[in-house]
Amino acid sequence: MNVAKRGRSGQIGQRSAGAGAPRSGGRTAARRTSPVGDRVDPVGGYMTQGSAALQDPIGIPDEVPRSARLRVAPPVPVAVPRAPFIAMILVVVVGGVLGVLLVNTKINENAIRIGNLEQQQSNLDIQEQQLEKEIAQHESPGNLAAQARKLGLVESGPPAFIRLPDGRVIGVPQPATGEPAITSQGAGE
Repeated sequence: MNVAKRGRSGQIGQRSAGAGAPRSGGRTAARRTSPVGDRVDPVGGYMTQGSAALQDPIGIPDEVPRSARLRVAPPVPVAVPRAPFIAMILVVVVGGVLGVLLVNTKINENAIRIGNLEQQQSNLDIQEQQLEKEIAQHESPGNLAAQARKLGLVESGPPAFIRLPDGRVIGVPQPATGEPAITSQGAGE
């Protein structure tokens, strides 16, 4: 691609041969100059946008109206009110700190409650073991016989059995003949 060079006077020189040849993308660039030769399009002297870049420079007006030229406008300044934003950030931070404190307080309360319940559980386990030990002592055969004698019961002889399918009695049933114990409730009568 050939580019026109500026001379010392600031005017654009003549185009080199082949300047109208297609550029990359299939477009041709046409240099716009006025009849006098000192006015040039602001984009380096070449038309580069739309279908004007593909047309021959003959018949294109030299002057483009000032209102038709497109310029990049500066971005619209964004005026964000800072006070509400700072207030929102403070509310979020204070809310987060209070939330963490509340969670920690609840965790500590639950830890104390769990400690108390575990202590009660261990006390109840010890009481259960003591009661099971007492029950085991009362269920021992020696204690059962002593309690039976206290109530006035006596030992019987050999037992007799009744067979259920036919009702036959095996053995001879006999009444108990032993004397009640001295410590029994009915012994003094």
